[in-house]
Amino acid sequence: MIRLNLQPLLLLLLVLGFQSSTIESVRFELQSGHTKCIAEDIKSNSMTVGKYSVVNPNEGQPMPDSHKLTVRVTSSYGNSYHYSDRVESGQFSFVAVEAGDYMACFWAADHKPQTTLTIDFDWRTGVAAKDWSNVAKKGQVDVMEVELKKLYETVTSIHDEMYYLRDREEEMQDLNKATDSKMFWLGLLSLFVSLSVAGLQLWHLKTFFQKKKLI
Repeated sequence: MIRLNLQPLLLLLLVLGFQSSTIESVRFELQSGHTKCIAEDIKSNSMTVGKYSVVNPNEGQPMPDSHKLTVRVTSSYGNSYHYSDRVESGQFSFVAVEAGDYMACFWAADHKPQTTLTIDFDWRTGVAAKDWSNVAKKGQVDVMEVELKKLYETVTSIHDEMYYLRDREEEMQDLNKATDSKMFWLGLLSLFVSLSVAGLQLWHLKTFFQKKKLI
């Protein structure tokens, strides 16, 4: 009996699936009195989770009072999905209702003298936003079953991503057609105005020369 090695296939599908999800893990610096925003393109009905924390500049000692953050997460339509005021760390999770760019903005209160905060920020969307270790523990399932669940979620995510991209492409095509139509009529209007102005100038010059009896 021939036995097939499914591990390379599983690995390939997992890689393709995680390409349709996003993992944004960054460490950045923020000066007091300033704001820094990070944007992420998220499709509708996609799970997203985020975790942030201020790095303690004095390890082993209490966090300085100046190292506090105000964090807000909003959609491109201006709807707020998370807000925390003057915190050292926090997290958020939600299912995106609207497709588009979501923005996480970090603001540090002004402080004299100016201080610099170092922030760790982890943002995951799609399949990467799911905690598979907890799934395995809660369901008491074996490793292969967890992998199958991952593959199912991956295929579903890829399928949704394809439809999402197709809808975005149709929107762009409609926008291009509408823009081309407007440019066509604007070009005709500009040509009409130019010809009208030229005609009025010729009429004015002819009338002027006739009054001066030059023609």
